[in-house]
Order: sequence, then structure tokens, then C-alpha cells
Amino acid sequence: MTISSDPPSTTGPIRVLLADDEGLVRSGFRLLLDVEDDVSVVAEATNGAEAVECARATRPDVVLMDIRMPKLDGIQATAQITGMPGLQHVRILILTTYDTDAHVFEALQAGASGFLLKDAGPAELLHAIRVIAAGEALLAPRITRRLIGQFTARRTAAKVAEDRLAVLTDREREVLTLVGRGLSNDEIGAELFLSPATARTHVSHAMAKLGARDRARLVVIAYQTGLVGPDS
Repeated sequence: MTISSDPPSTTGPIRVLLADDEGLVRSGFRLLLDVEDDVSVVAEATNGAEAVECARATRPDVVLMDIRMPKLDGIQATAQITGMPGLQHVRILILTTYDTDAHVFEALQAGASGFLLKDAGPAELLHAIRVIAAGEALLAPRITRRLIGQFTARRTAAKVAEDRLAVLTDREREVLTLVGRGLSNDEIGAELFLSPATARTHVSHAMAKLGARDRARLVVIAYQTGLVGPDS
């Protein structure tokens, strides 16, 4: 476990925690990120338990979290970090080897804000970190439809869905559906003839009413309640 002595900052570079049991992977990520002016690696963890400890100690903005790690896996570590008082701002970006990894959905349920394939290029990784740090979800529609649809379709119950979505207005349901399909605020606005700012407001209202930590959780809810299916 490696921890920087630099204090958290709300105005400085994006603070990143690397959590992976493979040293070469962590070294590669650090070499890539350390040359960026707006990104700073503040800690490295070799397992899930260390990731939780490092997150508590350094309060990073983003955690690059491998799923398969010893002592505590990435899913359990994600659940502990996102449920920890004082770490509500921390965003978890799940790293996975395969885009069919069943555990990715479990990670999203645990509070992750998105996922990225380990073989992603440098530009894609940097983009992912910046998107997650800005509070957005990183969920590629192609993978999301197949993955989340597969693991939620059989769980969907119409009565439960209606009860859960009863707090939303009709417009908020429309917006939730489009969020579930992977549309950005700009795209939602264009689809519904709204300004991006208005679309963002509806997304925020839906998050608040449904108790969703972030946009990624809204995607999960859209699939769980049947608003969006694997073929949408």
C-alpha cells in the first residue's frame, strides 16, 4: 500500500486511488496519470481491504478498482467505500478484463459509477477518469444493455416497479428511461425538446426521489423496473 502525503483538495487535480493486485498494472496506470496536469495518483492498494483503508485516509475523487483482488474483492470494497460517511463524493470506476463480466452489475449495485475494460487505451482511461470525477456515469450503451439487461430482466416485477416509480412525474419517467438507454443530458434534451439544463434538472429530481447516489444507479433502476430492457 502506497499513500501520498498530499492533503485532499477541492480545487486541485483529480485525486486518484489505484486498487489492483498486479504491480505492473498499477505502475502502468501511474506512469500514464502522473504526466497529466489535472490528475494526481494519491495512493495505491494491492487488495480490497487496502483500498478501503486508503480511501478513508486519502479521500480520493476517483478509485480505479479491479474486481478480482485478494482479502476483499472490488465489489465488497466498493460497497464499503460508497457506504462510508464522509466519502459520498468518491466515485468508483470498475476495471474488468471482459465486457461480459457478470460481476460488473453487482459492482454497479454496490455503488460504482461505471466500468472500463482493462485493455482500454490511454485516452479512453483519462476520459473515463475525468467523466467520473465530474459526477457522470461511464456506461457504454452496448455493454450496458447486454450486461444489465441479462441480470435484471428475470428479476423485474411489475407491481414492485410501479410502487417504486410512483414518486416520479411522467416527465421524470421519460427522462429515467432515456438515462437507462445511455443518453447524455444533451441527447435527452434533444429527444424531449428540452434544454440540456432542464434535462439535467429532471435527472437530478429523479435521483433525489429514487435515492440514487449517481447517474449509474439510475441506469440500474431503469433496468430493474422494466423501463428499459436488453433490446431497448
